[in-house]
Parts: sequence; C-alpha cells; structure tokens
Amino acid sequence: MTPFGLKMRELRRAKGVNQKQMATSLKVSAAYLSALERGHRGMPSWQFLQRIIGYFNIIWDEAEELQKLAATSHTRVVVDTEHLSASATNLANCLAGEISKLSDDECDELTKRLIRFSSKPISK
Repeated sequence: MTPFGLKMRELRRAKGVNQKQMATSLKVSAAYLSALERGHRGMPSWQFLQRIIGYFNIIWDEAEELQKLAATSHTRVVVDTEHLSASATNLANCLAGEISKLSDDECDELTKRLIRFSSKPISK
C-alpha cells in the first residue's frame, strides 16, 4: 500500500462510497481505483489527482497534502548511487534488502530521521 492509496481509501470510506461508485463518478474502472488503493499502481497523473481532489471537494492544505502523498507513492523506487560514496551505496542496498522486514513503526522512525537531513520535507 502507498501513502496515497491509504489516504484515498480513508477519504472514500469517510464519504461512504464504494470503489465502484467512485470509479463511475471519475470515469475510470473500479479495478484501477482498487490498484491505486492497494499500491499496485503508483503515483496517479496530475490530471487524475485533480479529479480526485474535486470528487472529495477538498481544498487548500488537505489538497496539498494529497498531492504530496501522491508524489511520494512511487511503488518501484530506483536509487541511483553511481556517483555517491560506498557508504551511500551500502545504505541503499541494506534498505532494499531489509525494508520488507521493518514494521510500520520502524519505517516511520527511519523516515523521520531522514527528513531531518532532507532539504525538502516529505509528508506522510
């Protein structure tokens, strides 16, 4: 599951609609919405994201949050360490090998630690 998929599921359930109803309104298949929610599809297009924001009638901060979540919802991330140090390459490989073993709490803690070093914050 992606952060965007989780948020979209929460918004849909709060609105009291199922995937088929939402899909019909957005003119996409229910299978596509299901794949987005489950993280089997990555970041939606900007145009489709705007349709989702309109569908839920969200504005300002909540719309910005949803856009940030979509931007951090790539399901197949590639980390290019070609011009980085051996330590950076080791970190990337360790994370790739161990991420499936981490709990949600451990992932959240690592994310918080990395955000402290980031020049632009990553929303969760």
